[in-house]
Parts: sequence; C-alpha cells; structure tokens
Amino acid sequence: MTHAEPHQKQRLAFVLWGPRTAGLLVLLFLGLILEVLVASGIADPSIVAAPSEMLMSLERLFTKDNLGAAFLITLAQALSATLLAMLIGLPLGWTLFRYEVLGRAYRGWLAAMFAAPLVLLYPLFLVIIGRNYGTTITMGVITGSIPVALYTCEALHKVSPTLLKVGAAFNLTAKQTFTLIQVPAAVPDAFTGIRLGLIYALVNIIGIEFLIDFGGLGRVVSTMFFRYDIPGMYAAIFFIILISLLFLTVLKKVERWLRPV
Repeated sequence: MTHAEPHQKQRLAFVLWGPRTAGLLVLLFLGLILEVLVASGIADPSIVAAPSEMLMSLERLFTKDNLGAAFLITLAQALSATLLAMLIGLPLGWTLFRYEVLGRAYRGWLAAMFAAPLVLLYPLFLVIIGRNYGTTITMGVITGSIPVALYTCEALHKVSPTLLKVGAAFNLTAKQTFTLIQVPAAVPDAFTGIRLGLIYALVNIIGIEFLIDFGGLGRVVSTMFFRYDIPGMYAAIFFIILISLLFLTVLKKVERWLRPV
C-alpha cells in the first residue's frame, strides 16, 4: 500500500458521506430551532408540532392507527399503477419513436400534460369509477404513464448512430437491430421515465387518498387533520417523506446499476 492510498480513501469517504452528514446536521439543527420555538410559545402548537411530539406520535400511529397497513395499501396501489403505466407508456413511447409523424404531433401534448396538475381530474373519476381503489390507481396510471412514454421515446432517439452502423455492418435485420442494439442502449434513459412514473404515481395516489379520505397513507393524514391531531398529522407527513426518500434511494441504486459507465 502506497502512502497516498490512505489519503485517497479518506477523500473518497468524505465525498460519499460529507454531504450526507452535513445535510443531516442541518436537519437536526432546524429541528432543534423548531423545538425551541414551540416550547417558548413563539410558534403556535395548534399549527406547528414540536419535533419531539411528532416523533413520539409515530409509535402511536403504528400501534393504534394502523400506519403500517396504510403504507402497504399505498405501496400496492403505487406499484400496480406503475406496472400499468409501464404497460401503456413503453409501447406508446416506442410508437412515438417508430412513427415520426405521430411523435411530432403528440410529444408536445404529452409534455404539456406532464406539466399540468392532473390531480384536479379526480372528481371526474370519482363519478365514473367511484370512491374506491380504482380511482386512486387510475390517477396514478395517468400521471405515471406520461413520463414513461416521453423518456422511452427520447431514449430510443438518443441511441448512438455508431451502434446502428455496427449493426448494419453485421447485416442485422430491423428486428435484430431493435432487440440487440436499440433496447439495451435505451434501457438506462428509459428507466429514468419509469422512476419518475413511480414517484408521480405515488404522489398523486397519496394526494387523492387525502382528498377523498380513502386508502392508505393519505387517509391517515386526512384522519389526523380532521381529528385536529397536529403532532399525528405531522408525524404521518414525516413518515411519507421518509418513504419517498427510501424509494428515491432504491431507484437511484437500480438506475446506477443500469448505468455501468
């Protein structure tokens, strides 16, 4: 082992853990400030919960308000919506890539829908489908399939022309070129769309659960809100944030695995 190797390992450890440690310390500092503000009466406890009360409420949410079961319900809906979004978005993205006229005609519309607050459509589906899981999953599918389609189309367009020329040099058929070259090359970028689809589906499902007071995690937040249980409400929101961070971490690791370079 050379003399420079320990310094390189220390530098690598700092690069990996330094920002995370700094972020955690800032979060703890802000939590301490909020705790002091609530304890001193500067912050109204009927509006803002002290972090200590919020954390203590988490145990009660699990034992008495079935937070764990609510999480599984929301998770099942989000995964179902994402799977359906992939079944719709992946072929749609390929269609927009394969037929250039359709791509030029509708990619802009899809991009506009992606930026629009589609959650406002929930009253329509409440009338058509009813107050059930069909409404929440449908909203998740709609919001999730759009980024899947857009990023799939973009990923196929970004395949290197050099790879296509190599396939042509080996006299590959159009089907072989698509399955052996275009699909593997497009997978990493297309996965970005799937990741966004899952996150958007999750956010919209939780939002609809809150609005219609039905389902999983969103319903827990709604219940705490109508009980005027401020610590419990913030504890449920904090749990949702933790779950979202967990999803993002897992998806980033999978995406990194799909991007070896």
